[in-house]
Amino acid sequence: MGGLEVVAVDSKGASKEFIELPYRLYRDDAHWVPPLRIAVKELLDKSKHPFYADAETELFLARRNGQVVGRIAGIINRAHDRFHQEKAGFFGFFDCVDDGAVAEALLSRARQWTSERGAKFLRGPVSPSTNYECGILVDGFHADPMVMMVYNPPYYDSLIQGVGLRKAKDLLAYLHNANAIETKKIDRVAEKALKTTDVRVRPINMKDFAADVDRVWSVYGAGTGAWGQNWGFVPMSKPEFAAMGKEMKMILKPDLVLIGEVGGRVVGFALALPDVNQALKPANGNLFPTGLLKILYYQRLIKSVRVLALGVVEEYRASGLAAGFYATLVRNARRLGFGDCEMSWILEDNVLMNRSLEVMGAKRYKTYRIYEWN
Repeated sequence: MGGLEVVAVDSKGASKEFIELPYRLYRDDAHWVPPLRIAVKELLDKSKHPFYADAETELFLARRNGQVVGRIAGIINRAHDRFHQEKAGFFGFFDCVDDGAVAEALLSRARQWTSERGAKFLRGPVSPSTNYECGILVDGFHADPMVMMVYNPPYYDSLIQGVGLRKAKDLLAYLHNANAIETKKIDRVAEKALKTTDVRVRPINMKDFAADVDRVWSVYGAGTGAWGQNWGFVPMSKPEFAAMGKEMKMILKPDLVLIGEVGGRVVGFALALPDVNQALKPANGNLFPTGLLKILYYQRLIKSVRVLALGVVEEYRASGLAAGFYATLVRNARRLGFGDCEMSWILEDNVLMNRSLEVMGAKRYKTYRIYEWN
């Protein structure tokens, strides 16, 4: 094994090494977008981040002769297990040099750690759940990732499969340009749906932001509405959903966050975010001394958006309300000056959604993979 060992992160120094590894591994990769170090630190903070109120995690580093060559997290997500009635173990925050022995040591350690806590299988990567960055990029290395999407070297797929993990599900990303989308048919369906259902589609109210986030949680975060039947869905607690909303508030455009209501009841939701990665990249993970100024400068130049979520509660799914959301998002994106639009991620077996995007003229341009080890 050449002096290879996998050790738990148990000190501030080791935690810093865990955070810093990707910046060293990817520093010469033109398409990697360095996340803000402060944001990574907050996401990993088990004492403060609300995800960990219902989860258990352990971070591990792989060292060879003292040099950090890989990292991984073992994750037990109790919210997932309750919702899906299974005993799952997860791994996340996986980064590794191109070395099968290192990948095997990391994944085996995560598998051992989760199995010791009752898990029957290992699935991932999720960092730390499917509500955050997840999957391994296996196709589409020609372009930078959009906001909250991952990027990794092409060799990760062969490393992971070489250890014995197999594909559990592929997640697809589609790309289109808002100005090229043919909206006549969508507009007709949308107009009919909004007239016949009494649904009012409105932007999120920034003056009543916390209350609107709470209303949306009732159909998304709690798992009782539009997304609850999706493979891999994990419900979010109110504090976790509120924390994510607070983070997004800094970058969102109200006209790209749409709420569908009937008599004050939320029956649908659509969320698109400006691709803030275009502003983060020049900052190289740092706010200071000049990172914040770079972010503020480049944020004005963002011309791409990512549609993260679009869903309608069961009783309105056949009404055409989803088309109402699409039509409104497209119109608003055009008016705000956005062009390229990524729709991601979509489950590979979500036939209706994939066909709808293809009919609109969107092109599948990236594929992400979730793996499983039984």
